[in-house]
Amino acid sequence: MKYLVVLAVLAVAYTLWRSQRAAARPPQRPGAGAPQDMVACAHCGVHLPRGEALMQRGRSYCCQAHRDLAD
Repeated sequence: MKYLVVLAVLAVAYTLWRSQRAAARPPQRPGAGAPQDMVACAHCGVHLPRGEALMQRGRSYCCQAHRDLAD
């Protein structure tokens, strides 16, 4: 019986400890959103997120220099 009480006290202490650890975690980054489609640079083939690509005439480029070379 004595071991059962000790086990119950340890279980309660462990549960409280886990809840305190979860509350102390820093919040997630607010800027982290849904994943984006990946596109390939029309000049060099490097893959990058669609939001970071430079678009021109329906084609995507990884940087201004590659976009300028397409002209």
